[in-house]
Amino acid sequence: MIKVEEFGQVAVITYDRGERRNALSLQAMNELIGVADSYRARFDITAIVLAGSASAFSAGVDLKDPQRWAIDDKPLDERRYLASTGARMCKAWESLPQLTIAAIEGLNIGGGIALTLACDWRVMADDAYLYVPEVQIGIPLVWHTVPRLVNMVGASRAKQIMLLGEKMSSATAREWGLADWLVPRGKTVEYARELADKVARSPSHVVKMSKESVNAHANALNFVATYMDVDQALVCGQSDEAREARGRFQ
Repeated sequence: MIKVEEFGQVAVITYDRGERRNALSLQAMNELIGVADSYRARFDITAIVLAGSASAFSAGVDLKDPQRWAIDDKPLDERRYLASTGARMCKAWESLPQLTIAAIEGLNIGGGIALTLACDWRVMADDAYLYVPEVQIGIPLVWHTVPRLVNMVGASRAKQIMLLGEKMSSATAREWGLADWLVPRGKTVEYARELADKVARSPSHVVKMSKESVNAHANALNFVATYMDVDQALVCGQSDEAREARGRFQ
């Protein structure tokens, strides 16, 4: 499911389930958390490329994963912990000291977008597209994603993305700031590696301190806005309306 390759000071992490358009199951999210944690103290790695499959970065949270959704019989504490897995995954990648670059091929939906917004840069294939359908399936956009999104596109565009549920082309993603570079299909990992190699030529500690300084300013108030979004997801996601909406979406 997850392949790890290293090229000098650059690591390439590839997440490919081989099914469900790379949807993020609970197992997949926990594995991605584990990979991020394993690099936290890797002083020999300066930059990390995170890629999905050749046809999809991710279709978002796996709506057919019973470990994530069939939890009505569990204590509230456990339900809250399971619902927080996506947020913990995004935080694990956002808080890595290394520079992180997401390589996005094909589609990227919902939770997959949340993960790429937690990375420092995004390289997107020119025929790829983004789609945020959370509101349409009965849940708010969570995983502590809203402030990251607002930081990049502004308040009005963030609400357009969240509430209209329209597919976004790579050109619009680039114009709005959700993609940093557009490249031909199949070339995102190659281009992301070139960027990572350029970064890795600088002293690693300076790269990491520079990232830390920028994030400290940009993300200073993020948790204030999102500390209860897990509870919002639980309240909304367990409603009859949300169950019906998820059933229509699947």
